[in-house]
Order: sequence, then structure tokens, then C-alpha cells
Amino acid sequence: MQVLKFGGSSVAHSDAIKCICSLLEKKPKGRYAIVVSALGNITDQLIQCGLLASERRNIYKNILEEIEIRHLNIIRELFPITYQSHLISWIKKNINDLESLCDGIFQVEELSKRSLDKIMSFGELSSSFLIAEKLKQTGLDAICKDSRDLIITDSQFGCAQVDFITSNHHIIQFFREKTSEYIVLPGFIGSTLENETTTLGRGGSDYTASILAAAVSASLLEIWTDVSGMMTANPKIVNQAFPIKEISYEEAMELSHFGAKVIYPPTIQPAMKKHIPIQIKNTFSPLDTGTLIYINKNTNISQPVTGISGIQNMALLTLEGSGMVGIPGYSKRLFEALSREKINVIFITQSSSEHSITTGIHETDVIKAKAVIDSEFSQEIHQRRIDPLRIEKDLCIIAVVGDNMKNLHGTSGKMFSALGRNSINVRAIAQGSTEKNISAVIRKTDFKKALNTLHEAFFESPPKQINLFICGVGKVGSKLLEQIDQQQNYLLEELKLQVRVIGLANSKKMYFNNHGINLNDWEKYINQKSIHMNIYSFMEKVWKFNLRNSLFVDNTASEEMAMTYDKFLKNGIGVITCNKIACSSDYDHYKRLKTLSRHFKAPFLFETNVGASLPVISTLNDLINSGDKINKIEAVLSGSLNFIFNHFIGEKSFLEVVKNAQNQGYTEPDPRIDLSGLDVMRKILILARECGSPLELTDIHQKSFLPKTCSSSTSINNFYQELHKYQDYFFKIRNEAEKNKKRLRFIARYENGEASVGLESVSEIHPFFQLEGKDNMVLYNTYRYSEQPLIIKGAGAGAEVTASGVFSDIIKATK
Repeated sequence: MQVLKFGGSSVAHSDAIKCICSLLEKKPKGRYAIVVSALGNITDQLIQCGLLASERRNIYKNILEEIEIRHLNIIRELFPITYQSHLISWIKKNINDLESLCDGIFQVEELSKRSLDKIMSFGELSSSFLIAEKLKQTGLDAICKDSRDLIITDSQFGCAQVDFITSNHHIIQFFREKTSEYIVLPGFIGSTLENETTTLGRGGSDYTASILAAAVSASLLEIWTDVSGMMTANPKIVNQAFPIKEISYEEAMELSHFGAKVIYPPTIQPAMKKHIPIQIKNTFSPLDTGTLIYINKNTNISQPVTGISGIQNMALLTLEGSGMVGIPGYSKRLFEALSREKINVIFITQSSSEHSITTGIHETDVIKAKAVIDSEFSQEIHQRRIDPLRIEKDLCIIAVVGDNMKNLHGTSGKMFSALGRNSINVRAIAQGSTEKNISAVIRKTDFKKALNTLHEAFFESPPKQINLFICGVGKVGSKLLEQIDQQQNYLLEELKLQVRVIGLANSKKMYFNNHGINLNDWEKYINQKSIHMNIYSFMEKVWKFNLRNSLFVDNTASEEMAMTYDKFLKNGIGVITCNKIACSSDYDHYKRLKTLSRHFKAPFLFETNVGASLPVISTLNDLINSGDKINKIEAVLSGSLNFIFNHFIGEKSFLEVVKNAQNQGYTEPDPRIDLSGLDVMRKILILARECGSPLELTDIHQKSFLPKTCSSSTSINNFYQELHKYQDYFFKIRNEAEKNKKRLRFIARYENGEASVGLESVSEIHPFFQLEGKDNMVLYNTYRYSEQPLIIKGAGAGAEVTASGVFSDIIKATK
């Protein structure tokens, strides 16, 4: 004999009945007990309306009328006219009984749990009756049996406890006497010995099926619902979740205890005692494999975790005090006090010193828990032997579950490392002695992020999802988006990375898409569907998304933007930037950013601050990390200035060359930054700091080649006017160098803890002499490279190469 339970349907009642009957018709010949829950939850509205207030009377009358009309429509749709008469009579009689019950509640102005159980039983009774009648009408040997005649409980209405001895006796006797092939029973309900209707609480219909299966020693218990089995995580939160094919009873109980709603712990216990396999299937996708729960699943030692679950809206209660140390009985009193108020304890942890006990409960029970615990320990609190109860709210609990966790080392390390990398703070930890569950309490706001992070760590083979929030979509930013779009397939296939741009912003507008922005049309979205840009609003959006593996990318030259990096790093969000301002700001601020990056395990990469896409900073770090010592750095660090002086030839004026460099994107938006030497000063300062020197920008010696009036110009137009005014001066500098067969180079130096920048003339024997176009060159003279310096050379300016450097840092950050 097999027991089948049907329910969990959110579709129209008649559609569900048709689907259930179709499934049953296809079953092999045999005996089946069919347990039915209230398809469509048809009395929910009635319960929610309250029934008590005077203005509610018309409301519940209307609801009852709607229920009657709905049932009559179902009957007319499912059954031929000749079959409808007795069905309509049955429905009308039961709705009349329901109306009498509601009237009584309204008159006495009291909705008791006993009355509520009677109301709630209507859905199961009507659903099972109609399914049985439909099976009979199609020619199957079917009868309907009221579960209240079989399932005997105590009088704890709302969540009654089953009397298994009496219930099993009734069930066995009934199934011996009845030989029908299909016996349809309502789930969720039972009765007391006095024939008062009771309900079995959360998951009660599944529980009914399990009670029946255990009583008759069924070969299989099938639970047909609206999902394709137990999932590795909640699919509404984790898109990559997938069905678990096989799972042990213990694993299923752990997952269901921690929030997996497909099946509830009481359902598993009766079947587990008799070793009856439980198959979870999808009523509307019957060909899906589903989940099989039984005692000896096929183990996969390489996969320690079977599933991940969690409970939201939790609170932690901490009882602590020096008076607890070495004194027995505190734990007993604490849990007895909670038990008296029927407060369920979800989580327990205790310090080894016995100085504190921490328990996790639902937030809805906090007020009751505080009152009962304060009362229980009032004397000790008054005597200051223990502290008043400490309560922490807005928490949740996540749990990784698996039988094989005890067989593999490093599971907990992998779990907490993954959470730590994504800046998810763990408030409390517990692990059972069986090592089948590791649970952690975290902030409620991190619930979705934590589930996705852990699912990625334990179940998902690459690709790894990377979420980008990008500020600055000008020349560099637009090229970066173009490069990301072009490389999507390569990143997926070769590097196993799925790079999504979630947020975009320019100086005026910002746009977000939780599923990733289409990079072919990003300009349309930011122009048409965006909102006003404000850096603080931008950050709030990023915090609200709270996505794993998030990176903030700054392609601007904004000081305001640069001063926000610490906030991103504190939230575990890596920072990738070509903006030099942060790393060339006060030394203390630079060091703080580096410290925050290490502390919160959030990458802070700024390779493009020096030399665009050239590996200038990474090479320097590699030299230092491998034990080499930097003796001297000589560098041409401005591709802009190198382009300008390489093209300052013939009859072209200095002003013409500068404007040409700006038009081609080789200078900063404000060319004064380049020509003043400030840009190069920032770059050599960053290299000096990466060498360990605590230099400030003001410590760098600057030999400016610009006349004072140019340096002090108040606007870009005024600056251009001054350049035009001094064109003979610039021709003179150039001609002097050419006369000596030298070339002009703006050189930065760092040696013996000191740094300088300035325009120099170099002879043809110097490596800088042959620098063409916008190229940069860096000479590292080190302990190991003392005879010949280590040379890095290449394009040091331009939107495309700078964007490629930012892109490279993004890829590095994913590792």
C-alpha cells in the first residue's frame, strides 16, 4: 500500500483536482490512501476578516457567498449535470453549517481556537470530498473517509498532539475493513475523544499522511506539492538552487527545522521510525525527479553539504553574569521558563566558562521571553549575580546541513571564509555533536547575501558571479563597458567569471538593475530610466542590494568620490580606481584605506593610478614582496606630457599641441593638472608610498617649467590664453634642447626617501631619449637590478589603455 498526499497548490481549485485525478489514473493498480490539504486555502479570507466587529458581519456573509459560488462553479466544471445534484446538496449543507458557526462567533464576540479549528477544517473536508467524487465519476473504486474518525488528538486546539496508540488502532482497523483501491482523506485535521475538531498545526496535512503511512506500514509515502522536491536553498532567494535528488531523514529534518518549507519535521518522524521512504514530487511537473528521503542515501563524500537553509526574524537572548560560573541549574531554569510560555528555542550556545548562555528565538516571542526570564531570575538580577537579560533583534540564522560534513575537514572553514570575504559578520555559532549541521547567527539584512554566498561556495561550479557598481562613464568608463561587453563570452568560458554591471552613474544620473545592465544599451538606460545622481544615494543603493562579490569602480577624477572608498571597504566591497586622489591624499588616509582593505578582505586596486595599464605598481609590489630593495626610481610617468613634448615640433605652437592632446583624451579633463606636474607628483608619491615611505604631496620637490601666470590661471580658458601669450618662451625651451641634441622629458625621481619632478633635457644615451608618442617608462634600480635597471615601458595615457588597466584590476580582484 502507498500513501499519497496532495496539496500546496496556488492554482484554481478545479485545475488542481483535474491534475490530481489524472495522476492517480496513471498509477499502477494497487491500494492508495490519498491525503488532501485545502487546495487554494479557501477559508483564509474568512479567518482574516476577524468575524467579531459589528461592521464585519456583511464581510463574512459576502465571503461565505463567494465560497459557495466558487464551489458550485467547480462542480459544474468538473461533473456532468446528472452527477451534480447530491454534490451541490453536500456543499450547501456544509456552508450552512459554516455560516451558523460564524454567526455564533459573531453573537458571543469570541473567536476561540476551538472555533477556529472548525472553520479551518472546511477546506480539507470539501477538497477531499470533491476529489473522491471525481475519482468515482471517472470509474475508479474510490471512497472518502473523514480523518477525524481516525486521527485522535488531545484538546490543544490549533496544534493538537496525536494519540498514536488510539489513532493507530483506528487506522489499522479501518484499512482492514475497507478494500477500496482509493481512499481519500482530508489532511490537517483530527478530533478529540469527545469528537471536537482539532488541527495538527504547521504542515499538518503532510503529518496526517505520515501518520497513516506509519500505521499501515506503507511501502512509500509520496508528498505531491507545487515544487520539484527539496532544494539546495530557497529558490526564491537563490536563483541557482536546484533539487536534491536524495537526502537522509536526519538531513531533511535539519533543513526543515531551519526553514525549508517543503516538508516539516513532524512529518518525517513517523515515516522514519518505520523506515518508509518519502518521495517529494511536483503535481504539475510529474516527470521531474523530485527528492527521495530515506535512511541509506547514496553518499558523495566529496560533497559534504546537502543543503542550506535559514530562519529570518530571529532574536538572541543572552543570560550572563559571574554568579553563573560553577553553579548548576541555571540552564534548567532558563529553558523551563521558556517552555512554560511555549516559546520555541531555535538556537543554543554557551561559553566554555559558563559565564553566559545564549539562545535564539523568534522575534515575536521576545516580549514574553523577557518577562518570564526576568521573573525567573529576579532575585539573582537584584543581587547583581547575573545581568538583566540582553536582547538583540534584527537577526537571522543560516545553517549548512550534510551527513558527510563529519567526514571532510575544512567545511566550517570554507563556510566562514566565504562569509568573511563578503563582509558578513557572524554573531554566534553552533554545531551539533553529530557534525551534520553548522549554524550561524547573522544580521537579517545579510540573509539573502549569505545564502547566495554559501550556495556559491558549496554547490556552484564556476562561473563565479561578479557584481560591478561603476561611477564615471566618460571616455575611460565607456571604453571599460565596451571591453567588458566584448569579453563576456571569454570570461565565462576561460576564466569562469560572470561579470554583471548592476549600477552605473555619471555626474548627473545613476541607473541600477538587479539582474545586470544590458551593456549594448547602457546609454539609453542612463539617459531615459535613471534617477538623479548623488554619491550618498548611490552608496545607499549599493548597500541595499547587498550582493556578494561586489566591486565599486571609480573612473572619475572626483575628490568627493575618492573620499568614499573607506565606506565601501568597510562594507566588504572592493574598490577599483583610476582616480589618483585617494592614494595621493594625506598619508594617514592612504594607510587607512590599505588597512581597511586587509581587515575587511576587500580588494583595493589602483594599478592605473600610475602608468595606465602598465604593470608599474604590481611589479614594484612583486619586487618588494620577494625581498628586493628599491634603491632608486626614475620615471616618465605622464603619457600626456610625453605626447606633448614629442609632438612639439616644427611650426606647431605649444598651445596647439596641448589642445590636440586633450582632444585625443591623453590629458586629464583639466590639462592644468598634467602641465603643472601635479599628476606626475601624485604618481611618484604613490610609488614612494608603495615602497614604504610616509611622504606627503608637499614633500615632493617640484621644478615647474610653466610661467607663474600659467600656473595661477583661474580657468581652463584663461590657462590657454596664458599659454598663447608665452608661446615664444616654450619655443625657446625646445630650441635649447634641440641645439644640444637632447629631448625634453618630464621626469620623476625617488631616491633615499626623497622625491622630485621636473622638466629635463636628456641625451641620446639615456633610455628616456627614445620614448615615442604617449609612452611611459619606469626604471627600477634595485639591489637585484643594480647594473641594469628593470625597465617597464608602454603607452601611459589614453582612454582605451586606462580602461584595460581598470578591467585587469577587476579580474585580479575576483581572485
